[in-house]
Amino acid sequence: MGEAFRFSVRVKPGARREVVGGRWGEGALIVAVAAPAVEGRANEAVCKALARAFGVRARDVAVVAGERGRDKVVQVDPAPAAAPEVLERLLGG
Repeated sequence: MGEAFRFSVRVKPGARREVVGGRWGEGALIVAVAAPAVEGRANEAVCKALARAFGVRARDVAVVAGERGRDKVVQVDPAPAAAPEVLERLLGG
């Protein structure tokens, strides 16, 4: 486990199924979650989905910017050593 790792995400709340993967715009990771964008439920679902994708605990993932919008900055702390590679794979690179 290393230092904190931050990256941009584009959230699609209210999706039919949870999907982590794909590139939005300049390189934001697309995260689709079934939870609605109400009372922080989508943010919580995003953190859980990203925790599974990165192989960390949900409490190690936090939204650090853009809490109320679809475009967010997320931090994984502590991040696994392979976090940059996992992100690149999820982006489709």
